Amino acid sequence: MERIIKIAKGEIKAELVLKNANIINVFTNEIIKGDIAIERGKIIGIGEYEGIEEMDLEGKYLSPGFIDSHVHIESSMVTPGQFAKAILPRGVTAVVTDPHEIANVKGIEGIKYMLDESQDLPLDVYVMLPSCVPSTPFENTGAVLEAEDLEKLMNEERVLGLGEMMNYPGVIGGDEKVLKKLALFQDKVIDGHGPLITAKELNAYVAAGVKTEHECSTKEEMIERLRLGMYIHIREGSAARNLKELIKAVDKDNLRRCLFCTDDKHPGDLLKDGSIDHNIRLAIKEGIDPIDCIKMASLNPAEAYGLKNKGAIAPGYKADLAVIDNLEDFNVIRVFKEGKLVAENHKPLFQIPSRDNSSMKNTVNIKRVEIESLRIPIKGEKVNVIKLLPHSLITEKVVKDVKDMVVEDGAFIRGDNILKVAVIERHNRTGNIGLALVEDFGLENGAIASTVAHDSHNIIVIGDNDGDMLLAIEELERVGGGLTMVSEGKVLDTLALTIAGLMSEEPLEQVDRKLNKMLEIAYGKLKVNENLDPFMTLSFIALPVIPDIKVTDLGLFHVGEFKFINLTE
Repeated sequence: MERIIKIAKGEIKAELVLKNANIINVFTNEIIKGDIAIERGKIIGIGEYEGIEEMDLEGKYLSPGFIDSHVHIESSMVTPGQFAKAILPRGVTAVVTDPHEIANVKGIEGIKYMLDESQDLPLDVYVMLPSCVPSTPFENTGAVLEAEDLEKLMNEERVLGLGEMMNYPGVIGGDEKVLKKLALFQDKVIDGHGPLITAKELNAYVAAGVKTEHECSTKEEMIERLRLGMYIHIREGSAARNLKELIKAVDKDNLRRCLFCTDDKHPGDLLKDGSIDHNIRLAIKEGIDPIDCIKMASLNPAEAYGLKNKGAIAPGYKADLAVIDNLEDFNVIRVFKEGKLVAENHKPLFQIPSRDNSSMKNTVNIKRVEIESLRIPIKGEKVNVIKLLPHSLITEKVVKDVKDMVVEDGAFIRGDNILKVAVIERHNRTGNIGLALVEDFGLENGAIASTVAHDSHNIIVIGDNDGDMLLAIEELERVGGGLTMVSEGKVLDTLALTIAGLMSEEPLEQVDRKLNKMLEIAYGKLKVNENLDPFMTLSFIALPVIPDIKVTDLGLFHVGEFKFINLTE
């Protein structure tokens, strides 16, 4: 303490001084010219200082490091270490992650893996414990997490609270198991996921302890929740992009309750656009004051999640800092984590520790699938079909005439732009296979399969012939999970995701190159509909919480009616 006081008074030199900076003050919305004195990873003083080591910032802007307030690391398809190498150069020095993807595959063991894997990184990885594993009772998953299971981890140092409460009907209806989880985390942060709730039901949801919402898609939804004291995550991810709509509702009176997040962001988007820095750039273009944008990316999430001494540039705060060339293009050129230079010119300057990931591998556990198991019997005159919509995760239920399809020996063979899709339970060898028909995917002469199938992450495969579908299933079993494409009895390409069937151990750039190559094949050789991302679209066909109809390993599910329906009518 004595040394710190002497450094702050300018009596002795600090370990590091960043000279000649335009310092962004998120407390007073000012830009202050001066130096930053840093000692043992903390900011000691702002003004004129001398350091044992000095770096001249030459008038560049100095911002607090950014915080992604809600993200699923698994969606990047790489491990926490590789994820850190991708986002730290973009100025993100902390993330709040909900590892419910890997928890659906590996349960508590998967959450512990995410905590352990992120332990010694120059990126602060905070965890919200998954509240809904499984997300619904309408599918089989790799684990079931009750309040008693979560209690074992709730006091871990980097655990901040309870992850997104997707089971809002359970909250409002007073489901006993849901209420146990909520009661357990009343003194911590509870994240929300309730886009359809309003009026008194929304009051009940908030009264139960839910503090945040990342699923707002309209200004009206956002304002209603702000009025009840919720924090709003303004999301710009890969599947959901809500910033341009929601930012219109941000003003000087409510911006302190607004946070930036990415939620789910895929490799290509992370590399092309960045992370929270992309949110900031978009918000600036929409007319929001740059310092207010930085505040929503730093101070606001730090306060919302109780992250002490983070989110600002002031004495006593961690020296988590981003150097920015200007406040229009918002190009991050250097990043400091606790006073250490960890990235420069979009390149990481650190190595990630090597760890034993064997416990997260070999997660494709299926009974042998026979080609007969993929047969779809057609007994009626009408068939319920999942119709895909361009650039949307929402589907439509459409009814087709059987007479317009090719049916042989009482089984579906093909239809006009209609394909067969199957979901194979891959965690516990139950042998469950759910079958359905999908319109407008557009694939020809082959099959595409994936173990990334939200939220239970069973195998999902789509194709125009049973032989290629079966080969795709066998290929995913062989590599231990991932994405694969098959045509005319041959595997065209496979991206192995050996960590829980969700993540690769390779760098993000390498994963992205492989994905881009596979997309070229999908749109070219396989003739997939270019108005959709084949892998993303496939992964959400199995999610029974997004309207209208989906398919799980238990069958065809109508989200609006909240029940399984027959394939034929």
